[in-house]
Amino acid sequence: MIKNLCLSFFLCLTILSCNPENSSKREENITSKSVNYKDQAKINHAQGFTITYYNHYKIVNILSPFETATDTSKYILLEKGTSRPKGFEDAQVIYIPVASIVATSSMHAALLEFLDSETIITGISNPQYIFSPKINALIEAGKVANIGRDQGLNEEKIIEMRPDVLMAMGGPGAKVDQYSILTQAGIPVLINSEWIEKTPLARAEWVKLVAALLNKEKLVNERFGKIESEYLRLAELAKEVKTNPTIISGLNTKDAWFLPNGDSYMAQFFRDAGGNYPWSDKKATGSLPLNFESVYPIALKADVWLNVGFDKSDTKANILAQDSRYNDFKAYKSGQMYSYNGRVNDQGANDFFESGTVNPHIVLSDLIKILHPELLPNHKLVYYKQLK
Repeated sequence: MIKNLCLSFFLCLTILSCNPENSSKREENITSKSVNYKDQAKINHAQGFTITYYNHYKIVNILSPFETATDTSKYILLEKGTSRPKGFEDAQVIYIPVASIVATSSMHAALLEFLDSETIITGISNPQYIFSPKINALIEAGKVANIGRDQGLNEEKIIEMRPDVLMAMGGPGAKVDQYSILTQAGIPVLINSEWIEKTPLARAEWVKLVAALLNKEKLVNERFGKIESEYLRLAELAKEVKTNPTIISGLNTKDAWFLPNGDSYMAQFFRDAGGNYPWSDKKATGSLPLNFESVYPIALKADVWLNVGFDKSDTKANILAQDSRYNDFKAYKSGQMYSYNGRVNDQGANDFFESGTVNPHIVLSDLIKILHPELLPNHKLVYYKQLK
């Protein structure tokens, strides 16, 4: 109770200091300046956000950040030292270039590290899930604070830290009002909804949103462009194959087998790698829950079993111990079983969900190596590993 009273008192002080009347007086003393956005981020794959460039600011729209399809969150990325443009009354203002950020996902950390900007992270939720050695070193040095979990953030601590922006996950079940205390305290909350994207390149392209916060469009265009070109080259290479091995994915857990839906980014990975994925016709994103009996007839004859297991120590033996029927699968008998646990640190953080997000070309290389090893004879698996 005392903690809540302190938070309320601190919040009142913060809101008073952010009084619109005071803000308008400050803005009267700011002179707008022209900014030449010579390098602009062009969005070629992502469907979840847009960036529009103006004289000294950028307008970002996050489309469907939560479950409601009609939701759109609008942000003004405003150059420091310039006045807020007229209009856009409902938009949150984020002053750029951002100098401090609180992240709520290891994927957010990967986006920042991709742009050589991991040092601006001042807080992160669930730091135990961070794989990056660089960011872990910052955490150990006390430069990055633990701000709790996304559904239970330490709001008092975040308000005391006063980051330039908090990047939140816009996944299913999240609601905009869960961040109301932070926004009332004057801390912008930017929703990252990469989960809605249907392709690996579209998910990776959310790095351009982060680049807009940092004024690093030139850098992101160069780096993402190379990844995009390599991914498309590999996908074209895989189109030349004469056979398409049948793939099953995941495991049966708690009476349900969760498979990637046909419109999910993982199903797109399978197709781009030259695989035959039996559930590609399921027009939905996310996971497809089926019972074991529905998967079993296909699993019996599938050539490759991907995304098997969750622990880096998983083996064929302990997978079989979970259900003896796995022994009937063709892929189990042949040993063609692979998990995406090739890069997992001692605290259990999995780099597939971190840097793998911004390196889809390497993930695709792994999958092509598994399905069609003759196409990439010199490639060694990075994110994937074969279960023994």
